Amino acid sequence: MESPLETPAVPAGVPSEFAPAAPPARRSSLLREVVETALLTAVIFLIVNAATGRFKIDGSSMEPNLHNDEYVLVDKVTYLLGSPRRGDVVVFYRDRSSKDYIKRVVGLPGETVEMANGVVTIDGLPLSEPYTAPSPKSFPARQLGADEYFMMGDNRSNSQDSRDFGPIERRNIVGRAWIVYWPPSQWAVVSHHSFASAGAP
Repeated sequence: MESPLETPAVPAGVPSEFAPAAPPARRSSLLREVVETALLTAVIFLIVNAATGRFKIDGSSMEPNLHNDEYVLVDKVTYLLGSPRRGDVVVFYRDRSSKDYIKRVVGLPGETVEMANGVVTIDGLPLSEPYTAPSPKSFPARQLGADEYFMMGDNRSNSQDSRDFGPIERRNIVGRAWIVYWPPSQWAVVSHHSFASAGAP
């Protein structure tokens, strides 16, 4: 006697349109897998979107290291775990401005920053900056507050930065520049300079 749970085999020669339909349980399982895949994709997208940002470079202020019209992926997670360091390339915004900027961290909270004949000094000590396009510009000494960072473009002769609009508060820093992803020919990991190994301030 045939079990009621078994699907009867289709006899040879019987047209396929008369074959029994897939069991409802199988269709339900397939639908569940499609929904789970869609939800997982959405969750991954939200996590990646929350952890990273995208930034288009506008101008030549970060030459010779970053170039006009390049697109950069920004890491938003690193500074949740620690503070910006001197030499980091970061994206930030200014209060009362919708524009984002990309510059290098030069001065840290509590320090006194000065520039004379193109040489930056931190608390009176000269800062070695191998990543810059030199400039003869100067600016007077400025002491940073407990939550302020002094930002400067690598192209010192052509950069609007903290010399013009002042230091940036920690809360205005979006994240750390990570990867140049467009155009493909320029793909590269953004170079951050470490002063700890150089014995600089």
